[in-house]
Amino acid sequence: MSTQKQPKTPTVKGPDEWFTGDVYFNAYYRGDEPSRSRLNLVRFTPGAHTAWHKHAVGQTLHVTEGLGYVQSRGEELLVLQPGDTVYTPAGEWHWHGATADNFLCHLAMWEAPGSDEPETIWGDKLSSGEYPSA
Repeated sequence: MSTQKQPKTPTVKGPDEWFTGDVYFNAYYRGDEPSRSRLNLVRFTPGAHTAWHKHAVGQTLHVTEGLGYVQSRGEELLVLQPGDTVYTPAGEWHWHGATADNFLCHLAMWEAPGSDEPETIWGDKLSSGEYPSA
């Protein structure tokens, strides 16, 4: 098999059930079996962020532009800036998104589980006080 150029994907607005604020993503790669790799480019407008969620096999984020946050439940809030790479282990509830006054753009990399288990389980949106104030 030879090297293959991946098809272009349209930019999609993230669903309101998963995000607070406006979030857009491009699904750049979805591996064919036996690969279960996934790669999305995600763009958060200022103040936009995910709901609490967890991944069956973990998730790696690599920040390409802007400023943002990532936080695992009960853990320290981490500030994200260009060049930062963070890993959240399998099954760990977390959220991530832009700061109140900056865009955030990151690559999100994860794998699908090898079973019928969902790749991502979405929980509640952040309560007041969980997202840092401006």
